[in-house]
Amino acid sequence: MGREIERKFLIKESEWAKLDKPGGKHLRQGYLVSDPNKTIRVRTTDDNAWITIKGISVGASRLEYEYQIPLGEGLELLDNFAEAELEKLRYEIHHQDKLWEVDVFLGDNNGLIVAEIELDSEDEKFELPEWVAEEVTQEKKYYNSNLTKHPFKLWKINVQK
Repeated sequence: MGREIERKFLIKESEWAKLDKPGGKHLRQGYLVSDPNKTIRVRTTDDNAWITIKGISVGASRLEYEYQIPLGEGLELLDNFAEAELEKLRYEIHHQDKLWEVDVFLGDNNGLIVAEIELDSEDEKFELPEWVAEEVTQEKKYYNSNLTKHPFKLWKINVQK
């Protein structure tokens, strides 16, 4: 059984901007199925593609099954079957023997930056990098599948009212 234990955080943009980081990978991500109990997602980079099936989140955990597929098929699935899509640049940052994946969102989610860390257990201890701000693991609006339906640009409009 595949299980993902992941926590999400917002970042301190001023600290993130100062960080010496590797180049980001461009990701295109689309949802074939997106409902509260499960998602089926296709993700592509310039060179690879994956199909991922995720179950409902309970705390920071959920079932997850991910399989690499041919890039051409991934692009075909996105172009012909995705109900909704998003794009982002992903940066992989190592801190204290842990891998942090930082997503800088593009398009309708431009301006949103989210850092994720995968853990071996829900109670695993880890050190927060200086560029990490508040935790948003339990806030569903930060789920990628929800960002395709309710993008960050609409949040800003609501905040300004």
